Amino acid sequence: MLRKLIHHIEKEKLFGRNEKLLVAVSGGLDSVVLLHFLHKMEMDCVVAHCNFRLRGKDSEEDAVFVQKLAEKHDYSFRTIAFDTTAFAEENRISIEMAARDLRYEWFEKIRKENECQYILTAHHADDVLETVLINLTRGTGIHGLTGIKAKKGYLVRPLLPFSRDDLKKFSKENDIKYREDYTNAQTDFVRNKIRHQVVSVLKEINPSIEKTMNENVSRFSDVELIYNKEIEIQKLNFVNQKDSNLFISVSGLKELPAKTSHLFEVLKAYGFHSRDVSNIIESLDSISGKLFYSEKYQILRDRDYLVLSRRLEKENKEYELSENGSIKLDEILLTCKTFERPSGFKFSTNPQIACFDADKLSFPLKLRKWQEGDVFHPIGMKGRKKVSDYFIDNKFSLTDKENTWLLVSDKDIVWLVGHRMDDRYKTSSKTTNICRIEIQ
Repeated sequence: MLRKLIHHIEKEKLFGRNEKLLVAVSGGLDSVVLLHFLHKMEMDCVVAHCNFRLRGKDSEEDAVFVQKLAEKHDYSFRTIAFDTTAFAEENRISIEMAARDLRYEWFEKIRKENECQYILTAHHADDVLETVLINLTRGTGIHGLTGIKAKKGYLVRPLLPFSRDDLKKFSKENDIKYREDYTNAQTDFVRNKIRHQVVSVLKEINPSIEKTMNENVSRFSDVELIYNKEIEIQKLNFVNQKDSNLFISVSGLKELPAKTSHLFEVLKAYGFHSRDVSNIIESLDSISGKLFYSEKYQILRDRDYLVLSRRLEKENKEYELSENGSIKLDEILLTCKTFERPSGFKFSTNPQIACFDADKLSFPLKLRKWQEGDVFHPIGMKGRKKVSDYFIDNKFSLTDKENTWLLVSDKDIVWLVGHRMDDRYKTSSKTTNICRIEIQ
């Protein structure tokens, strides 16, 4: 197995015998076997370990194990502890993505400080299979079918020719001790779910599925080269750049035999996803003026072009709505009236009208756009909910989110204007005075 690894490293020119390497070691099977191989090859290594503080005492014991392993092989040891959960919540990303971002940023910092030529990780054939399946599920285009690269910049993955079973067999035959991560058996994370619930079925169909997928990935990589070359040629015919804006010819795009794929490859670098591209393609036969958004960019469907430009800064200004007053925002007019509750009063089901218990409100009310961390208590539900989660659950597009106004009393969100009231401010049998706000 060591001979096969050395042959692979030399064939793919992954790194040289005299180069210094930073090796990411978690303490699990894959990275411990990788470190064993590098020690046998007498490579100059620095061992780097990340403690993500996700498994309590086990995480601390992993760090101790890796440090002792580094000392055993006479390698320098570097470690860091992250508050991964807090980072994920702060940046509104998954734990998996948070851990990935944290570790690779730190690896690069340590690589430079220790003058290492490359960062080595222990990704193997099973990781390639799982990555392709995840990418297929999420819809990442043809690039997602090319799996994990053996070498990309300073990042090197020498173990891609080997499966997890290969590594287990080798560790058993050579009495190599490693740490078991109990979370690998859980299906809370996407990759674990794919590993335990999808790959296991595929192996029943094809016991050598990892080898087959590696062969497929090699072919997909060649196809991507051909595909990208053709895309670049065609872009000359329908994309022009002026200053910081892109002008995409509507007529030129319409002439292409695979216009959706061509447009996707142009726009993916600007944060647009496949669903956005499909919506833009549908707009080609409609009237001009429609806008499409990604996080940092916008596209205007002009008469002859799709014009891509940087988005303007999100509006943070607040507006006031006084008791028995009105205000015009964007294309809507909001009117507010307060009155004593009449007998037989019925709550309106019209989403353009919201009726509140006026005595619970603090005037003047404020109107603003949503911000990260905003929460409210949706009417009909128990407990609070993040506004961003409400948007996701109700399939708001980015445009819908940007166009939604929030009505605020003191510091509480009382209405996602035109969508959902806050349960705490609804009228009840005890309500004496009513505040009626209507979109006109």
